Amino acid sequence: MKKSSFITLLCACFMAFTALAQNTVDTRVHIFDSNVRSLKVCLANNMYIPPILMMGGNDHLVVNFDYLDYSIHYLRYSVTHCNANWQPSQLFESEYVSGFNYVDIDDYAPSGATFVHYYNYQFTLPNEDMQFLVSGNYLLTVYEQDDSDDILFQTRFSVCEGMVSVFPQVTSRTDIEYNDRYQQVSFDVKYKTNQIRDPYNEFICVVSQNSREDNAVTVTHPMMAGADHVTYDHNRDLIFPAGNEFRRFETVFAHHMNMGVESIGYFDPIYHATLFTDEPRNNLQYLFDKTQYGRFTIRNAETRGESAVEADYMMTHFSLDMGGKLNGGNVWLCGEFTEGYPASQSLMKYDASTGCYATNILLKQGAYNYMYLWVPDGSTVGQTGRIEGDHYETINEYLVKVYYHPMGERYDRLVGYGVAYSGL
Repeated sequence: MKKSSFITLLCACFMAFTALAQNTVDTRVHIFDSNVRSLKVCLANNMYIPPILMMGGNDHLVVNFDYLDYSIHYLRYSVTHCNANWQPSQLFESEYVSGFNYVDIDDYAPSGATFVHYYNYQFTLPNEDMQFLVSGNYLLTVYEQDDSDDILFQTRFSVCEGMVSVFPQVTSRTDIEYNDRYQQVSFDVKYKTNQIRDPYNEFICVVSQNSREDNAVTVTHPMMAGADHVTYDHNRDLIFPAGNEFRRFETVFAHHMNMGVESIGYFDPIYHATLFTDEPRNNLQYLFDKTQYGRFTIRNAETRGESAVEADYMMTHFSLDMGGKLNGGNVWLCGEFTEGYPASQSLMKYDASTGCYATNILLKQGAYNYMYLWVPDGSTVGQTGRIEGDHYETINEYLVKVYYHPMGERYDRLVGYGVAYSGL
């Protein structure tokens, strides 16, 4: 090959690679309209487990959120099928969803007797208008009926076939240390004999801790493969910092004491809830606490009606005393309630006048889990050790999702998943 031809080929490959990189779609949970609040995506029969629907099952996914306004907004939703890496698959809409891929949201109600006025919206999936034809990951988009480009938010859920059985385990006796700062995940995937043609190369497994995306791990090859199962064990990529139990607070009462709240007061035009100033726990002994692995629950304990429309909003003030400003990174507030919201809300900013990190978020009355993550400069992965500490006794929720992509297939099938809890 001539030198000039070789250089031309290299340039063409580089341009193709650049175009491919530029075509990457941002499918992370994201709220584009600041009036959208309290977004919750969960199973109807259990709101405290990952939002994964089983094909052919009786369960439904519930999507609930508020829109802060005095007026009704007429909204609609659509879905996009995605592969294991949450990039859109090659499938056409007609191949993964029945009917038209847009449905109007007709279940909504105004708030009652609240200082912050909003409309609460809710819908379930699947429904008469939308059925899922294939398994996998789905990106849900909600937008104004009269303007499909006016996207309010996008969020994620999955649909599973249940073709394989997944048996995850978690231990603090890891390949790098014993009962100290880490936890290691291992799992077996079992299937019917001859059901999988090439189990060593056709499985894609994604393991996440407490529904976090920043430190999720993808593994593509098992340690051992048999006629009816594969084993993923002694994989150092599946060693996670153990972290600590989530912190908790409640704002279920507007006129009484609440867990973790120093004061609540009404300052026109809304309530303000100031939490007790948090301190680092990295040098403290582990203390068990029953949490919901970062999730939140909407509740107004002072009403007999529906909290969905009778819980008020409070400007919630968080503060963290680290004994001064930390260099080399940033402190982030982490919990289900921060997912999708602008970084300006979950980023803790240092206030020199108080010597604390602080942020304020408008939150609906309820019970919340949260923790603080340290993210070093140049990294996108949050670390628990510097602020919360890492304790092998911590009870974490680990989700293992198994995708199957046989040769010639055009998408990643979600064929099984398993959930395990450390320390239980």
